[in-house]
Amino acid sequence: MNEYILLMHDDVVDRAKSNDGENWGKYFAALRNTGHFDGGSSIGSGESLKKGQIPSATVSQIGGFIRVRAESLEAAKTFLRDNPVYEGGGTVEVRELPKD
Repeated sequence: MNEYILLMHDDVVDRAKSNDGENWGKYFAALRNTGHFDGGSSIGSGESLKKGQIPSATVSQIGGFIRVRAESLEAAKTFLRDNPVYEGGGTVEVRELPKD
């Protein structure tokens, strides 16, 4: 089983749908029921750091992440179903987490 991360961008068209706590509750309950959900979180503010450089602001397009396990990228993409960001017209990147 491979690990994937769903990176949710902050470019949602329908904010009401993506900010609805009930939608998120149903979505997370469905993910938990699959047995392939490994957690996630919204992402707050912070700093971007580079040795010897002055800290700068972080990029604002990533608003949260979810970790899941799946057999393939195609299988991981099934977790987009009912995702409030995706269903609200926003971007969700699905990336494999290599085992290195």
